[in-house]
Amino acid sequence: MSNRYLLRSLKLLDGRPADIEVAEGRIVRIAVDGEADGEPVHAAGPGKTAADADIVTYDCGGAYVSSGWIDLHVHAFPAFDPYGDEIDEIGVKQGVATIVDAGSCGADRIGELAENGARARTNLLAFLNISRIGLSRIDELSELAWIDRERAVRAVAEYPDLIVGLKARISRSVVGDSGIEPLRIARGLSGETGRPLMVHIGSAPPAIEEVLALLREGDIVTHYLNGKPNNLFDAEGRPISALLDALARGVRLDVGHGSASFSFRVAEAAKRHGIGLHTISSDIYRGNRLQGPVFSLANVMSKFLHLGYPLHEVVGAVTTGAAQWLKRPELGRIQAGDLAHLTLFEVREEPAPLVDSEGVVREAHQRIVPRGVVANGQFMECEVRA
Repeated sequence: MSNRYLLRSLKLLDGRPADIEVAEGRIVRIAVDGEADGEPVHAAGPGKTAADADIVTYDCGGAYVSSGWIDLHVHAFPAFDPYGDEIDEIGVKQGVATIVDAGSCGADRIGELAENGARARTNLLAFLNISRIGLSRIDELSELAWIDRERAVRAVAEYPDLIVGLKARISRSVVGDSGIEPLRIARGLSGETGRPLMVHIGSAPPAIEEVLALLREGDIVTHYLNGKPNNLFDAEGRPISALLDALARGVRLDVGHGSASFSFRVAEAAKRHGIGLHTISSDIYRGNRLQGPVFSLANVMSKFLHLGYPLHEVVGAVTTGAAQWLKRPELGRIQAGDLAHLTLFEVREEPAPLVDSEGVVREAHQRIVPRGVVANGQFMECEVRA
């Protein structure tokens, strides 16, 4: 493949036509409504054209373009079952330029995840599971001896560019009799490493109020739209006071759809009361990719389009919103000079049955479908997926 290419006949989220030229992996020219930012790449010598410079042109047929989608919560360590998958299967093949593994690995195997990421086309980042054994079993915080503080700190120091935060799954099936103590330990590790927390919430105990009380500015609550009894909304769908207090402190909310953590009913209540969106993520792994209810990040995004969020907010929740939290603004913008991270997609007007984690089906009439992706400067077309 040529190291110079032109993506022609795109459109921005506001509908303006755009062409984007990439050379040596970087965006060198963006033409919007005929106004260009950057300089086109030409072969040496006067009078040369794009064709003379061996630029491959892709006619994108009016597809939307955004900065590359970021899925802030996936499970991309294929050795683990049930929570594992191949990086590119849930990344570039689905139009996602950057994935963030949400605590599949602890200190024991984070090095293997880093090696896998180096071989993948998808840009990989990760949360380090505070349990050194990670998701080699699904009650990884039920024994406090599995939390090795020294090794966790050492892992962050060894992989500073990979590890963006620490992951603690704080629900009954994970912590067992350890209760809230793993989260207290995680809070201390956050201070030692300078990395924020992503906290999985689910069934009690611990009670959700106990969990929220330990979170600080920049921490993330994932699965915030789950329909379990220990959730963030009362019986009438109103946000509980502990949630409002956490939001006031700067705690962030992440969808983390998954197999058991997204409810249309709760999502409608959250929207009705003005809660969200911060980041949309899939919590995808092999099982819920192949059998549902997740299927893909695009499928999760389509659910929010159906809920009435405008397209720019839905896309913003997987681009600028995630990039800002990651403190990597270049991942959330389209700018000449930057390494190219782009997603090409369309919004199809067609029947689209969408199912949540409780088996509730909504009949939508639009769905978001990825067409292509540029990750780390490399372009590939996508398979069409649900």
